[in-house]
Amino acid sequence: MDTAVIREEGAEPPKKHSALVRIAVLVGIAILLNVFLAYLVRVFYHEPMQEDFCKEEQVVALIPNSESCLAVGGQWNESNPVEAIPPGKGLVSGYCNAQYTCFKNFESAYSLYNRNLFIVFVIAGVALLLGSTFLTGAKTVSSGLSLGGVIALIVGSIRYWSDMDDRLRVVVSGVALLTLLVIAWKRFRDE
Repeated sequence: MDTAVIREEGAEPPKKHSALVRIAVLVGIAILLNVFLAYLVRVFYHEPMQEDFCKEEQVVALIPNSESCLAVGGQWNESNPVEAIPPGKGLVSGYCNAQYTCFKNFESAYSLYNRNLFIVFVIAGVALLLGSTFLTGAKTVSSGLSLGGVIALIVGSIRYWSDMDDRLRVVVSGVALLTLLVIAWKRFRDE
C-alpha cells in the first residue's frame, strides 16, 4: 500500500494553484488589509483640517503695522518700505501673516493625529505579523498577513516620521528590524 496519501475512493486530489495565483492573493490580502485599516481609522478618527483652524475670509483687510498684526494672532515680517496696496495709503514697512497662530495650532493638531495613526498602524502591523506566525495550514493567507503587517508598519512610520525625534527614529527602526528578523527566522528557517 502506498503510504504517501490515502484518499477516499472517488475523491478528487487537492487542487494545486499556480504560483502567480498565490502571489496575487497574497498581495491582494496585504493591500486590502491596509486599505481596510486606513478607512477604519478615517471613519472613527477624523483628520484635522486646516479650515477648521484658519477661517478663510472673503475679503482680507490690510494690516498695516506689527501691533495690529499681533492683535489678530499674526506674525509681522519686516521688509523694505513699499507703497501700500491700494496706492495712496502710504508706505508699509512689512507684511502680516495673519494666519500664523491658527496655522501653528493646526500643525500641532496634525502632528498629534499623525502620532496617533502611527500607534494604531504599529499595533495593527505587529498584531498581523504575530497572527501570521500562528496561522497554520494556509501559507498564502499567512504570508498575506505578514506582508500586510509589514506594510502597516511602513505606512504608520511614514505618517509620523517627519515629526519623530531622531532617537525615536532609531528605536522604531531597530524594533521594526528586530521584529522582522525574528519573524522571518521563525517562519522561513526550515525552508
